[in-house]
Amino acid sequence: MTDPAVPRLIDRHALRTHLSRAERQGSAPFLLDRVVEDFGERLAAVLRTFNSAADVGTPGPQLREVLSQRVAAITRIDLLRQEDDRLGLAPESLDLAVSALALQAIDDLPGVLAQVRRALKPDGLLLVALFGGDTLTELRQAFAAAESEVEGGLSPRVLPFGDLRELGALLQRAGFALPVADVDRVVVRYDTAFALMQDLRRMGATNPLAERRRVPLRRTTLLRMAQIYSERFADPDGRVRATFDVVWLSGWAPHESQQKPLKPGSAKASLEAAVKRKG
Repeated sequence: MTDPAVPRLIDRHALRTHLSRAERQGSAPFLLDRVVEDFGERLAAVLRTFNSAADVGTPGPQLREVLSQRVAAITRIDLLRQEDDRLGLAPESLDLAVSALALQAIDDLPGVLAQVRRALKPDGLLLVALFGGDTLTELRQAFAAAESEVEGGLSPRVLPFGDLRELGALLQRAGFALPVADVDRVVVRYDTAFALMQDLRRMGATNPLAERRRVPLRRTTLLRMAQIYSERFADPDGRVRATFDVVWLSGWAPHESQQKPLKPGSAKASLEAAVKRKG
C-alpha cells in the first residue's frame, strides 16, 4: 500500500483518462519501441536463466513479447491504472522484474522499488527504464515563460523528473546490490511545439499532476508558449527540439555469490606506495 506520508503527486483518474485516450487515438510508441529494443540488448548480455518475471506498469505489450523469448512465466502489473502503488507480489517469487517508461508517473517510487526488492529471489535482477533528468525541459521552460508573461504566475504543467544521481541512490536505499544507473538522451525534432504536444497526448503523457490548474489553458498563453519554444529551441531549419532522458536502473537482490566491496583497511598495498612506484 502507498505510504500515507508520501505526497499525492499524481491524479490517478486523470492518468487513466489520458492513457485511454491515447489508445483510442492510436498511440505514438516510437520512444517505447526504442527502449524495448534496448531492453532486449541489455538482457541478452545477462548470461543466466529467468524462469519467472514481472512487468511493472509498461504500457503496451512490446516488452512482454521480448521477455517471452527468455521467460516462461510473466506477470503483468498494470500499475498506472491502479488506485495505489501496491504490486501484490509474493516474497522471493521472481527471477526478474522490468519496467519501461512507467515509473516516472507514480507517487511512491522508493516504495515500489522496495516491493520489487522483496519480490525478487536472491540474485534476481531488476531492470528499469524511466524518464528522468532533463526530459521535456524545453516545454517546461517555454510554458513557464509564457504563463509568467501572459498570466502573471505559474502552474505545474510537466512532471518533475528525478536526476540520475537521485534515482541511482534509490536503488541502494531499497537494498539492491551492484546498483547501476545510466542515461540515454534522445532528442526528437518537431515542426512545432504543437506537434510535440500531439505526440505526448498519443503517449498518454499529458499533464496528470494533482496540483495542475483545473481551468482550460488560455489560447493566448498556448500561442505565446509555442512562440517562445520556437525562439529558444529551434534549429537553423526552423524545427524545434524536445529532449527525452531515459534513465536506466539495474540492481540485484543480494546473494552470497556476488562481488563484495573490500572492507576498509583490507587493501594489501597503500596509495602512497603506489604513487611512489609510479614516480
